[in-house]
Amino acid sequence: MIPEIGHFALIIALLMAVVQAVMPLAGAATRRPLWMAYGQSMAAGQFLFVAIAYGCLTASYMLDDFSVANVANNANSLLPWYYKFSAVWGNHEGSVLMWSLMLAGWGFAASRFTGSLPRDMVARVMGVMGMVCGGFLLFILITSNPFERLLPNMPPDGADLNPLLQDIGLIVHPPMLYMGYVGFSVVFAFAIAALLGGRLDAAWARWARPWTNVAWAFLTVGIALGSWWAYYELGWGGWWFWDPVENASLLPWLTGTALVHSLAVTEKRGSFKSWTVLLAIATFSLSLMGTFLVRSGVLTSVHAFANDPDRGLFILILLAITVTLSLLLFALRAPRVSHSIGFNWLSRDALLLINNVFLVIMTVTVLLGTVYPLILDSLNLGKISVGPPYFNALFVPLTVMMCVFMGLGSAARWKGMAAKDLIHKLWWAGAAALIIGAVMPLLYRGEWNLLVSLGIVSALWVVLPILRDIVDKTRHARSFSAGLRKLSLSYWGMVLGHVGVAVTIVGVTVVSNYNIERNVRMSPGTTVEVAGYQFTMSELTERRGANFLADTAIIQVQRGESGRRFTMRPEKRLYLATGMPMTQVALRPGLFRDLYVAMGEDLGDGSWAVRVQYKPFVRWLWLGALLMAFGGVLAVLDKRYRRVAIARDIPASTAQRYAAQKVTL
Repeated sequence: MIPEIGHFALIIALLMAVVQAVMPLAGAATRRPLWMAYGQSMAAGQFLFVAIAYGCLTASYMLDDFSVANVANNANSLLPWYYKFSAVWGNHEGSVLMWSLMLAGWGFAASRFTGSLPRDMVARVMGVMGMVCGGFLLFILITSNPFERLLPNMPPDGADLNPLLQDIGLIVHPPMLYMGYVGFSVVFAFAIAALLGGRLDAAWARWARPWTNVAWAFLTVGIALGSWWAYYELGWGGWWFWDPVENASLLPWLTGTALVHSLAVTEKRGSFKSWTVLLAIATFSLSLMGTFLVRSGVLTSVHAFANDPDRGLFILILLAITVTLSLLLFALRAPRVSHSIGFNWLSRDALLLINNVFLVIMTVTVLLGTVYPLILDSLNLGKISVGPPYFNALFVPLTVMMCVFMGLGSAARWKGMAAKDLIHKLWWAGAAALIIGAVMPLLYRGEWNLLVSLGIVSALWVVLPILRDIVDKTRHARSFSAGLRKLSLSYWGMVLGHVGVAVTIVGVTVVSNYNIERNVRMSPGTTVEVAGYQFTMSELTERRGANFLADTAIIQVQRGESGRRFTMRPEKRLYLATGMPMTQVALRPGLFRDLYVAMGEDLGDGSWAVRVQYKPFVRWLWLGALLMAFGGVLAVLDKRYRRVAIARDIPASTAQRYAAQKVTL
């Protein structure tokens, strides 16, 4: 009965989505307030019924209802309850249902926190959100119903969850990633609503900017968690390997980063309006494209969920409709509702635009490397593999160039400034970055490394101009601490975001060039030395988990002769339901290095193949990502986004239209 309730709830949610898509837009076009009000009530109802459906599927998992095909294929009675809970989204049908739940949740949030915007603007936003939600609910009901029954041939037990997904990282990674993907739907809805209503102005940018920052922060954390999971769960010690599905999440992050900066310019100066809308459309379209790549079966990856051409075709049609109609509307409306605002090419405006261009070029680079092999294969022109050499050769120089303009942009003024003034502000930062970047590899390893020096110089060039800008902004305060307190949360969000980029660059550069790895044969009593640490296998034991058997190596580790000893316990597990072996890595984390031990194959006579690695500064990758995400959240907490009066830089005609309006978020 529970699955039938969930299925029926999805049907009701779809009907509500159709009403939400039609009535508010019709009301905005005919200026009927009652019709416009349908959007907010339908968004609330839709969220309620999708939540009911999701709750029913979760209950089916927790109750081991193996008459439901989705449960039988992805769970087992031996599975711990927390993995049963995460198994709901560890498969195609459940993940699309979670996607729809979050989409409905974002729509409900938009209906709640946009109440003081102009009614016709809210109606158009709700209408666009209704269309997107309706498309995904239709997709679930036609191709991906999670409530299909196996009656009367119900299996006695389930097939179990993929052991790769039985991990804490996969409990938190997909929800964060989906929140980022789906969050950009609100920004997309704002962009389409602005085009329909002819309101591409600073007020529109101020309304859309908080939603963009929150979605971007979620996506940043989601990507970082995926990288962290690949690092410790797959057993090879890598943090990123340009897997096509990982690239699918990177694409909207790159354009989303450009969108965050473009919205800042549109809000502050009223420029880049058309470019900002185009980025909003592109970011959400790339989110849909990522969904297509993961769920169409065109990619083979540990991250991919489905191998069904019908599902892929449905999403491809949805993507094509979204992109075509959005770009058609943009072509028809953008030239009429935007206007140019002049700026000097040596200004913050111009430097942000240049960085946006670099981000778009990086997006195209990753997109071509991901999609080109698929196109060749579909046209029967042969199979090729595009791997790390291609991406690194293009991505690294583009990142360095982007850092150059990031540093310049942090110190430049809006509209324009003299070149000599900019040089006067930044010459010391450039000199310090070059000197420290050249010396650090010598101090750290005793030999010079070009790539490490380049990475440190780039990171310092991002950070040092920000420090100069903070000094300039606090110079005239009665005290330095008082000056710091006067800086807005939005400004501190920018600072943390840029510092996070620098920290990530240092982590990537150092671990990529100074990682030490040894693949050795170990048995009880064997000792190996890596980076000054002695690893001694003291014994091999066996243990039984909830649904697996494990061979465990007890390894004693000590640095030098007098260092403190500690124990690491890598495992090789065999999952009972599937017979699938898995590596459980042993980690000794630290701020400046990780020790990493993974068991390979049983070599007989009590010996095992063991991979031992010393990974310097690897934690800085994820620390930088967290700083970036926290910066995005901090910017949203700025008081001007909680209560925003119409700004002075909005044209008079717009101000009259929005008189007495306030934005509440």
